[in-house]
Amino acid sequence: MSDPFAQVEDVQGRLDFEMSAAERTLCGNSLDDMSEEARYHAGQAWPLPEDAPRMVRTLVLKSVARYMKNLDGLVQSRAGDETLGFTDLGDKAGSPYFTEAEKDTLRTLGGKGEGGFVSAPVTAFRTSGRRYKHHESTLTGTVGGGNDPFPFNEECWN
Repeated sequence: MSDPFAQVEDVQGRLDFEMSAAERTLCGNSLDDMSEEARYHAGQAWPLPEDAPRMVRTLVLKSVARYMKNLDGLVQSRAGDETLGFTDLGDKAGSPYFTEAEKDTLRTLGGKGEGGFVSAPVTAFRTSGRRYKHHESTLTGTVGGGNDPFPFNEECWN
């Protein structure tokens, strides 16, 4: 197992209460788990925390701090006439988790969010007027990540 991206003291700095010894242990375990999950979503091993972009550390800290603030997985808290609700947690309540936006950010940081294989319909130059017969062909290629222009003429593909 690789080192976690943050330490218990880093999470403590994001909380407005002092963690007990049991909570500190739970926090450390959660940091280990969420660091591994961050590597999974990013598709990168990053054996040393300093190898990863700083944003990965930030996302792990946000996730674990969010969990430590709501260990019991409450979806609603009521005190007197005041009610506090944690909406849309569902099965995430009571465990550390990354939001969908955080997962997308991790994929991008790991290089998994770029490019892809696409199919784009193209029309040859000056073939769409009334006097010209309309010709369409579909050219495909990998797009994204590089600085090479996408070739739109068939000569480049032959």
